[in-house]
Amino acid sequence: MTRPIKIFLITALSVLMLSGCASSGNQSLKNESEFTVSSKVIAGQTSAAEVKAMFGSPYETSYTDSGMLIWKFRLDDLQSDAVNFIPIVNWFGSSMSGTRKELVILFDENDVVKRSNMSESDVETKTGVWK
Repeated sequence: MTRPIKIFLITALSVLMLSGCASSGNQSLKNESEFTVSSKVIAGQTSAAEVKAMFGSPYETSYTDSGMLIWKFRLDDLQSDAVNFIPIVNWFGSSMSGTRKELVILFDENDVVKRSNMSESDVETKTGVWK
């Protein structure tokens, strides 16, 4: 093999290996579970300021009908599916799958945690003909 072909192959393989994963959302949730969150976020004790110090800003903020604050945090940790690496087939779409972690916190009128819920679920995204 000539030197330019070797360099091309090494570069192409490196790009393929690096393009296999994607993570979007709040990275502070990456190592969290229902158990670890329940030990940090305690109803009646943890304030909104403490939650913000632990997890940063929420991706979504809303209010209940009675005016209580709701914060949502989310992390999608995805890997490319095998179909993305099949020549010609990958021209028609792409597919990624992985897990989604979501933390929802309800605050009372004093900005103290009233209730929280951490969930983890499977998630997949598809584009093109794979939709």
